Formats: sequence, structure tokens, C-alpha cells
Amino acid sequence: MLSHHQIAAATRIGMLTRERDTASACAEALRELARALPLDAATLLALDPLTGTHVQVAGIGYTTETSQALAAEFVTTPWYRNVVRRELPPSISADTEDPEEFGPRFRNGWFYAERVRPAGFRDGVTGALRHRDRLVGLIHLNTESAGAYDTEARHLLASVIPALAAFADPVARAGELHALPERGAASLVTAGSVIDLPGRDRARVLGDAEFQGLLRAFAGTGGRRLRLLWPVGGAWYRVTLHRHRPGPGITPDAVLTHETPTELPYGLSPRELEVLTRAATGQTNQAIAQALFLSPRTVHSHIEHVLRKTGAASRAEATALAVRDGLLRPGPDHLAFFVER
Repeated sequence: MLSHHQIAAATRIGMLTRERDTASACAEALRELARALPLDAATLLALDPLTGTHVQVAGIGYTTETSQALAAEFVTTPWYRNVVRRELPPSISADTEDPEEFGPRFRNGWFYAERVRPAGFRDGVTGALRHRDRLVGLIHLNTESAGAYDTEARHLLASVIPALAAFADPVARAGELHALPERGAASLVTAGSVIDLPGRDRARVLGDAEFQGLLRAFAGTGGRRLRLLWPVGGAWYRVTLHRHRPGPGITPDAVLTHETPTELPYGLSPRELEVLTRAATGQTNQAIAQALFLSPRTVHSHIEHVLRKTGAASRAEATALAVRDGLLRPGPDHLAFFVER
């Protein structure tokens, strides 16, 4: 039977999922496990969504290099496949399990003989981390004591695996970290790759070549956030770009892109939005006319329409409104004026 101490530790691990600092939460979760279960070493590994390799996010007694090198070898073995298909994490000491059903016992294999036993470990347990039906990592505990991970200990580990999986999933909390609205498509974009967020459709704007250029330019600014409006296939979208915090499998230049369908605000036309965007950069009517191949009189007329539709009393008030509310359709060369830092 689980002790009160073990149940309390499992509860504290579950509560850590509320923490915004994932790295600290992962480290604290392993410390709680060390209070509840016998362990001399432990590693929590996230599955990199780009490369498919395992990356250590927290460890006790394991260096990052050692943990990741061992994981790279372990995933090639039949014991890894056994771990992945088991709900109850298997252990080295699980002699009662049927070899015909679960394959050769880990203790009789080369990985234990050549990697685990020489390090002084007599027992270990490994669990596959799943989050929202996706395999997202591994948890592995080792101890110098033989027979430490009995069925009860493994059930305790299984009970906290959902929380550990939430920590290890590099994309699970992206929306929460940036306080995204519940509705709307969202994707994480890194150099050359798009990572779909659980429960979210992929942002449609990412299929637009011109928008991709804007996204690359935003990533290069070092800015924190950019709000804008963008057309795709005859529809308009309100788009927000967020610089995403680096994490396992997520580079420092990753950008979280969120979009929701919208109508152009205030009844603005696409051309009026374009004129307003350029006015917000400080361009004169003459400069806007040259850039858009319009006459200065036409630009003046567009500005008058913008003032009337938005209810702004002046050009300065209209441009302040545009920046404040993201009423912008910028190009890459405009970002210095609009990126929030």
C-alpha cells in the first residue's frame, strides 16, 4: 500500500503542472520522486518534435550528454519497444513478466550488462510519457538496490506519468505561456519547420509565401510580439506572432503564430489598411503615393476615409489606433515600427 508520504509527493508533482517555469518544475518533480521512491539517478527526457531524438530536461546523477547518449542507444533496443507498449512501466527486477508476451527480460540483455550494471545500478524502471495521445518522452529511474521497483512502486510512477508528460511535451503549453485565446489556429514555426500544436489547426497564413517572408523578418528582429491583419484566399485573419521561449526541440528563434478569421475592422478597405499601415510608419502622403503607385490626391482621399471610418480626429490619432489595435498589414521593412519588445 502506498504511504501517506508517497501520495503527498504524487500530489505535489501534479500541482507542479501549474508552474510557468517548466525547467524548474521538471527538476522539482524529480526531487519529489526521489522523496517517494528509491533512486540514485533519474532522467526526464523530452522527444524532440523536429529530430525525433531524446533531450534531457531534468536529471539527478545524469549529465545531459550521458543521458542523451544512453537514450539514443536504448531506443534501438527491443526493450524500448516494450516500454512504449506498456501502461505500467517495466523494471529490471520484474521477473514475473512473461518473456513470450513482453520479450526477453531486460536484466538478461546487453544494454543492462554493458551500460547499466557497470555503473553500479541493480534495478531501474522506465516509463513512456504520453500527452494527448502523443509519445513525448521518457522517464527513467535507477538505484543501486536490487528489487527496489516492485509493482507498487511502478504503479506510483505510472500515476505521475501524465504530469511528467505535460512537463516534457515541448509544445503542450505554448498557447498557455502566451495566453492564447481558446479559439483560433496556432502553430510553432522554426527555421524550415512547422510544429502543430495539440488541439489546434495549422495557421492558414503559413501557406502564404509573402507571409513567410514577414515571419522570417520578425524572427530576425528579436522582438517579443507583433499583431497584424493578413489576407489568405479572399479571407482576412487577425494574426499575432509571439517569440517563443526556447525549450527541448524548440530553437530560440521559434515563433508562435496564432490566427482567427475576421472582417476588416471599421469597414476599412484593403487599400485603406495599406495606406494606414504606411502612415503609421511616418511616411508622408507623397511617399505613400510613390510606394503604392497612386496619386497624392488619392492617398489624401484614403486618409480622409480612414479618419471618418475609425472616428479618429487626426492622422496621428488614427495611426496610434492602428498600432494599439494591430490594424496593420505590414511588410518586412515596416517591422521596426511595430514589433513589441
